[in-house]
Amino acid sequence: MKILENNNAIAEKWINAFNVHDLKKLLLLYAEDATHYSPKLKIKQPHTNGWIKGKTALKDWWADAFNCIPSLQYKLKNIIVDDKQLLMEYMRKADNEPEMMVAEILEIQDGLIVGSRVYHG
Repeated sequence: MKILENNNAIAEKWINAFNVHDLKKLLLLYAEDATHYSPKLKIKQPHTNGWIKGKTALKDWWADAFNCIPSLQYKLKNIIVDDKQLLMEYMRKADNEPEMMVAEILEIQDGLIVGSRVYHG
């Protein structure tokens, strides 16, 4: 039960750090060699085929998002957790853009995110 509570807390910390655009707090949740997949990565950085690896790449990716979309916010709708991963559903909000439902899967080992995959609706 403790693992499920910790994984649930990771989701809440992730949303909170993202919403205040705090890269330091966001990256503390990740393992050094964590991987991330996003269809937006595939579009903006085609050479990645949608995948990046490591905290430096994550930091650069999110810093760009925060700089390009300063009003970017997520409203958490649902969290489903088990002992190894969690699924977050959240609404993506940004000025002058339609709201978008997003699902993100975080893979967790030893209390850190080791992989994430985001899917936009």
